Amino acid sequence: MNTCLFPVAGYGTRFLPATKAIPKELFPILTKPILHYAVEEASASGLKNICIVNNKNKKAIENYFKPNPELEGLISNSEKEKLLNEVNSLQEELSFTYIYQDQMLGLGHAVLLAEENIMEPFGVILPDDLCHNSGISVMQQMVDLQKKHPGYCIVAVEEVELSEVSKYGVIESEKFLDYDNVFQVSNMVEKPSIEDAPSRMAIIGRYILTPEIFKFLKEVPPDKNNEIQLTDGLRSIAEKGLVLALRFKGKRFDCGNVDGFLKANNFFSKIRQNQQ
Repeated sequence: MNTCLFPVAGYGTRFLPATKAIPKELFPILTKPILHYAVEEASASGLKNICIVNNKNKKAIENYFKPNPELEGLISNSEKEKLLNEVNSLQEELSFTYIYQDQMLGLGHAVLLAEENIMEPFGVILPDDLCHNSGISVMQQMVDLQKKHPGYCIVAVEEVELSEVSKYGVIESEKFLDYDNVFQVSNMVEKPSIEDAPSRMAIIGRYILTPEIFKFLKEVPPDKNNEIQLTDGLRSIAEKGLVLALRFKGKRFDCGNVDGFLKANNFFSKIRQNQQ
């Protein structure tokens, strides 16, 4: 497994007017964009082929991961030169591929667009969900589990308040083998009402998928918003007993909304202050 998919084509309307010109994924947590953290997580997990599902109006994302000779020349041999080391190292060690999603037809549609680029199990990271772990990253935890149980899709889950279940895909599951934090998924419901939620275990923006997912996504009918939901495709695989849910170790920030974005900045600011 070497590929990680990043669906980033959305317009980030919850952050308007800023996202009229600046992709939400480039909003900084301190001095690094949200997407940078996500790509670092993939790289540290051994996923070196970075496949970004973008939108043609968000070229700034592609420019971020490309060299900038003018800027580099301007700060060459100065104290500021080292400030670009983190992004330059990603440029050198990773391979970047870009696919374009012309219509916003859901996460399942974004994943389906990558079919021709993928021949083996692959990771999916939604950068809005910024995850922090001082030890092993969330994606690395998932990669380690998938290596032990090849053939399974893996979703990362956390328990949320009952009042929050309508924001997530929610799983129905039972304990898997002798693990305390791994569950075998039998069903999943996309954004259920409180009454219809099968549990409080919500899927967050980390997945490991097998190529089988493409077959099922092609069969998924669009929902009431004309979107193809990844959850609906995964449900078909879950019915075959081949989806595991990992209750991960770490902390998650929902940077897709203003409150979560501010909480993430405050959290990482405290870490930096403690390191100084």
